[in-house]
Amino acid sequence: MGLKDCTIELDNPYNTYYAGQTVNGRVTFTFDSPKKIRGIVIKFAGEAETKWSETETKTDPNGKQYESTTNLTGQEEYFQIQYYLLGGKNAAESELPAGMHTYPFTCALPPTLPSSFEGEWGFVRYTVKVTLDRPWKFDQDIKMAFTVISPVDLNLNPRVKDPFKLELEKKFCCFCCASGPLSLIVHVPVTGFVSGQSVPVTIECDNASNVGVEKITINLRKLLAFHVHTPRRETKRKKELVTTISMGPVEAGNSQTWQQFLQIPPLPPSNLVNCGIIDVDYDIKVVAEASGMHANLDGNIPIVLGTVPLESFQAPPPYTDNPPVSSDIIATETDPSMLPTQPVSPASPPSNGAGGALGWNVGDNKAYPNIPPPTFAETSYKAPTISGKNDSEFTRIVGGIEYAPRYPTSNSTSVLMAAGDVPICAIAASVMRWHELRSRCVRFGSPWVM
Repeated sequence: MGLKDCTIELDNPYNTYYAGQTVNGRVTFTFDSPKKIRGIVIKFAGEAETKWSETETKTDPNGKQYESTTNLTGQEEYFQIQYYLLGGKNAAESELPAGMHTYPFTCALPPTLPSSFEGEWGFVRYTVKVTLDRPWKFDQDIKMAFTVISPVDLNLNPRVKDPFKLELEKKFCCFCCASGPLSLIVHVPVTGFVSGQSVPVTIECDNASNVGVEKITINLRKLLAFHVHTPRRETKRKKELVTTISMGPVEAGNSQTWQQFLQIPPLPPSNLVNCGIIDVDYDIKVVAEASGMHANLDGNIPIVLGTVPLESFQAPPPYTDNPPVSSDIIATETDPSMLPTQPVSPASPPSNGAGGALGWNVGDNKAYPNIPPPTFAETSYKAPTISGKNDSEFTRIVGGIEYAPRYPTSNSTSVLMAAGDVPICAIAASVMRWHELRSRCVRFGSPWVM
C-alpha cells in the first residue's frame, strides 16, 4: 500500500490568516512500507473563479431545433508559490523507509489578497497542496484549504459611524377617495457592523390611512454579483436572505413602535477588495405589507460589513420619540474602510509560536485594546468540494471535501456593553482559546510553552 496516512497542520488553530501574514506548518506522511520518490512538492495558490452554464434553443440550417449549452467562466490568479520540501525536479530517486516523516514549510502571503469567499456561482479560495513526486508512477496529492482575510476596518470610515433614518410614506386611494398617509420610519444607530454583532433597529409605523398593514418585515440581505468574461461578458446577481424579523399587524388609524435586533452570522466582508469578478454588499430591506390589493411600502438601508468593529459603538439608549439626528449614507467602493489596512505588527509569525489571525487585525489586537478578541467562525455556506481542474479523483482532501471559510466574529453579548467591559463569556472563550493555542504550540515545539 505504501502511503498509510498524511496530515497537513498549520500554526493557526482556525487555519485563518490575514493578508500579509506568514503561513507556517508541517506535513506528516506515514508509510507502512518503504516508498520510492523523486521528491515532495508543496504548492500554495490563491485564485478566484466564477462559472455557470446557459442553455438556449437554436435552429440549424435545415430548420431543426436543438439545444446549445455554453459554459461561461471568469478567473483571477492572485499568487502561486511552489517549492520542494525534499528532493528536486531532476533529483535521483530515493527511498523513504516505513514510518512517520515530517517536513516543515512556510509561505509569506501577499498583502493585497482579497478575503476568502464561497458562493453558488463563484469563489475566492486559498489552498496548500503537497505532492509525492513518484518516478514512473502517478503522483499522490494531498490538498487543504485555508482562510485569508483582507481587513476592513470600520473605524477608518467616518460615514458608517453616523445614524441612518429611512423615512417612507404612501397614500392609498379607495373607491376614488384618498386616505391619510401610511408612514414608516426605520432608524439604525450606525451602518457599520461585523459578524457576531446585532443590528439595533427602531421601527415606527403611523398608519393614518384607511388600509390595514398586515405585517412589517425587516430583512438583512447579502447582495451578490458574479462576473464572467469568457466567452462573453455577463453578470449574474443574487439577493440572499440572511436574517428576517416580522412584526404587526397595524390596523388602520393606529400607530406602533418596535425595537428589534438583527443578529449577524459569520459572513464575508463587504466589497471583496482586490477581487474583480465577485461583488459582495449588504442592506436591510424594510417592507410594510398592505392588506387587500394595495401595493406594499418598502425601502432599504445600506450596511457595511467589516472585519474590525467600531470601537465607539455601543447599544442605543431606550427608545424615545426624539431619535438622534441622522444623515443618509451611501456606501461606495471609495470608502476608506474598503481599502486594505496596514499591518499593526510585522507580517511574520509571533515569537510565541501561535501564528495567523488571532485578533481583529493583522498580528495582534494592540490597535484596539478595548475590543474583546474575536472568534473565527465558519460561514453557513459550504463549497461542495475544493477539488479543481488540476486535481484527480485520487487527490486526498484534508479536513473533508466540503469547505467553509472562517471570519472574525464578535461575541454577540459584547455589543450590549460599554467599551472596555469584558463579559464573562468572552473571558471564558479567551481562556479556551489560550488552552487551544498552548496545545498547538506544544505540538510545534515552541519555547513559549512552560
